[in-house]
Amino acid sequence: MPNSRVFRALPLIAAAGIACGASSPAAPAAAATRSYRMGFSNAPPAPDTALASRAVRLWARRADAAIMHVTVPWAALLAGGSADSLVRTDLLPLVNAYRALGFSIVVIETDVTDPIDRTREAPELTAAGRSITEPAVQQLYRHYAVAVAADAAPDYLGLASETNLIRAVGPAGVYAAIAQMAPAAAADLRAAGHTMPLYVSVQVEQAWGRFDPTPTFLGIDIDRRDFAFIDALGLSTYPYQGFTTPSQVPPDYFARLAGTPPVPVLVTEGGWNSISYGTVVSSPSDEAQWIDRAAALLDSAHAIAWFQLNFTDLNLAAFGQSPNTMVLAFADLGLVDTTLSPKPALARWDSIYARQRR
Repeated sequence: MPNSRVFRALPLIAAAGIACGASSPAAPAAAATRSYRMGFSNAPPAPDTALASRAVRLWARRADAAIMHVTVPWAALLAGGSADSLVRTDLLPLVNAYRALGFSIVVIETDVTDPIDRTREAPELTAAGRSITEPAVQQLYRHYAVAVAADAAPDYLGLASETNLIRAVGPAGVYAAIAQMAPAAAADLRAAGHTMPLYVSVQVEQAWGRFDPTPTFLGIDIDRRDFAFIDALGLSTYPYQGFTTPSQVPPDYFARLAGTPPVPVLVTEGGWNSISYGTVVSSPSDEAQWIDRAAALLDSAHAIAWFQLNFTDLNLAAFGQSPNTMVLAFADLGLVDTTLSPKPALARWDSIYARQRR
């Protein structure tokens, strides 16, 4: 997942300025349909309020849903901060702005470990010498999840991110802790009367074994067992990390993960990098081809939502980030560049968005 703590303030940069100026989406131009809503998260190309506001108004014309990836504010909670107050201050302004834009659904996904590096716990916990393996820390998370539901009232609520990847590479005991606290939070939410669909996300490339020298389908049976409360399944997918071209991605890449019994799937983050870095060779043309390929995969899976996480590329220098391999993997996923100029992928997205949603 590309939104690190460095970018934690991004979802709120434009909250005061985005609830106006977005024109209505164009009417469908063809008979083709789609089962899924489409949208983005609010990650602007640079920490600039005016630019962020322009970016949101630009993507709001081509979206009917929005997602917020939220890292749990561990430092504030450990310091005794009120979960309700934190949600109302940090999340509610943007949720209200999205509602004012008329989005059909607003999704919030909470992340409990390091969102960039799944081999580590959240930096704020590590800095404090704490861990989600502690019952007291798990209780803070549970309080926060209930506060998100009560005060922000998302249409869908994710309780953990990339659980299968954390199980594969995370610190000892961390996956077991998530498998304990996420179901407990789900029980808290239902006991409090919250009825929105709940989910966790899995990492698709990990599920297909694409990170291994000899890829073998691994599946997510363990995740389905450990998070049996889910009403839907989130998919995190960056297939350029496992395939050379979009055409290589199997036709059941998403559908196979719906499992038995099947659950509705939604792509909660993902994209195809438009640049080459490290051992990855890619281009804007490859990114555009992925948009078409992803739409076909979503159709096959009868998906309910598709979030192309970043609408814009990220200006790493503006965020004080060096262009190392880890951040380069996620910096050029946008459908527009850092100046908001269109990339070839934007026209492909627009053509799919123009389809009537069934």
